[in-house]
Amino acid sequence: MPDEEKKPVHFIKSIILEDIANNKNDARVHTRFPPEPNGYLHIGHAKSICLNFGLAQEFNGKCNLRFDDTNPSKEDQEYVDSIIEDVKWLGFDWEDRLFFASDYFQQFYEYAIQLIKAGLAYVDSLNADEIRQHRGTLTEPGKESPYRNRSVEENLDLFERMKNGEFEEGAHLLRAKIDMASPNINMRDPAMYRIVKASHHRTGNKWCIYPMYDFAHGYEDSIEGITHSICTLEFEDHRPLYDWFIEKVGAYHPQQIEFARLNLTYTVMSKRKLKRLVEEKFVCGWDDPRMPTIAGLRRRGYTPESIRNFCEMIGVGKSESTIDIAMLEHCLREDLNKRALRVMAVLRPLKVTITNYPEGQVEMMEAVNNPEDESAGTRQIPFSRVIYIEQDDFMENPPKNFFRLSPGSEIRLKHGYYITCTSAVKDSDGNVVELLCTYDPETRGGWSEDGRKVKGTSHWVSAQHAIDAEVRLYDHLFTTPTPDVAPEGKDFTALLNPDSLEVLTGCKVEPVLADLPVGAYLQFLRQGYFTKDRDSVAGKLVFNRTVSLKDTWAKVQNKG
Repeated sequence: MPDEEKKPVHFIKSIILEDIANNKNDARVHTRFPPEPNGYLHIGHAKSICLNFGLAQEFNGKCNLRFDDTNPSKEDQEYVDSIIEDVKWLGFDWEDRLFFASDYFQQFYEYAIQLIKAGLAYVDSLNADEIRQHRGTLTEPGKESPYRNRSVEENLDLFERMKNGEFEEGAHLLRAKIDMASPNINMRDPAMYRIVKASHHRTGNKWCIYPMYDFAHGYEDSIEGITHSICTLEFEDHRPLYDWFIEKVGAYHPQQIEFARLNLTYTVMSKRKLKRLVEEKFVCGWDDPRMPTIAGLRRRGYTPESIRNFCEMIGVGKSESTIDIAMLEHCLREDLNKRALRVMAVLRPLKVTITNYPEGQVEMMEAVNNPEDESAGTRQIPFSRVIYIEQDDFMENPPKNFFRLSPGSEIRLKHGYYITCTSAVKDSDGNVVELLCTYDPETRGGWSEDGRKVKGTSHWVSAQHAIDAEVRLYDHLFTTPTPDVAPEGKDFTALLNPDSLEVLTGCKVEPVLADLPVGAYLQFLRQGYFTKDRDSVAGKLVFNRTVSLKDTWAKVQNKG
């Protein structure tokens, strides 16, 4: 039995604890994560993944990974592969329990035949518009189809011919015969099977009819012996339908439990909207680092631990709410702070020549790789006569409290020396293109033996040893925290942030970065957290800014 003091007891966990105490299902805990392979997973799915796999781990149970692949026209093996990769990356293992709805197509078909023979299903020949007109509204009952009372024999014959591919798409539909006057619209003779003449990514062209999601979903849980079928609140109204399908064929009955989905500021979670962003090229693919997809977060430099910690922190409830994205970024910073290699990178370089430093001399300076982790050790950084610093670290006419370089001022170079600016070199347009400085050889390592202190510290890289890099600075994809609420008459894409990506070229980075693997977690001193992007090739390094150093959520919490 898990130690309940370690993790908060949310309402789903309370249900499971009670079920175990009552020996329900022989005290088994068997959950599942059932994505549809029609897109990439996003941060909202991560909450469900962590919940389902986490509960199974906590109660020594099992969790299946199962694909609801019932719509071949929208599904693709690419999505299957990406989902498998995402779940593994988050740190979860389904062992030998990888399943597909398509594994059960024959069983679904037999259930449909059973319902037809029991007079509980019929083949409807209304077209889509007519069915919509017959459905009714939230306040008005629906109307029965004129084909609702076909005989069992006629329904069996038509359904068999549908399966054999004798009809075109839309010609017929198998529907459940329930109650067209039900206050729950899901119970108004819902569709069970439709004709789809598309090749399925697993079964090929074997089937011409495919089960509807609502027909198949409960049966999948039943066939797999799921004890706790955990889903988001929008499926609460579908539960009576799942129950009806299961009860009418006498199958094993899982328990469905609904929880509130994750909503995040500055983010859209709709697969349809995310797919539009990809297909209409508002972003550069499903793994664009601005996307809330798990693939996008991974490429941006998020760690699986930070996402799992975030999902634990936000908890599980029944009430819909929106989480500030700053909380997710806080969890990321907390994790990266412990693991990121501290390095120096100059994003907007300004040349500095140290006039009294010996020409041709190179010294190796020792730098701590991560002050939060002694085991990370140290590394050697080359220092030479010509270095680069940030353009913003110099002002010719600085305001009060500017502690960087200006004519006559002295600063500390991180891991280097104290330097003093003697003059600035300008181009024909009056722009500063080089600083001439002197150094104090008694301050090696950035410390003064005479005890004097300077207020300003700058990062730098040796010009002789620096490697050119491209750095991509990412911001929120949308300008508003509520992009799902677009102004009247406008599409949600009107709220896209035109400054969500800034690409800097000609950046200068430490030579150690050339040998780091793609996906390495880095902190560019004073700049933020970064990761090495997969676009990096020999002669061209590319880095993505994962998140800035500023933690707004932590500051708000501390004030509270």
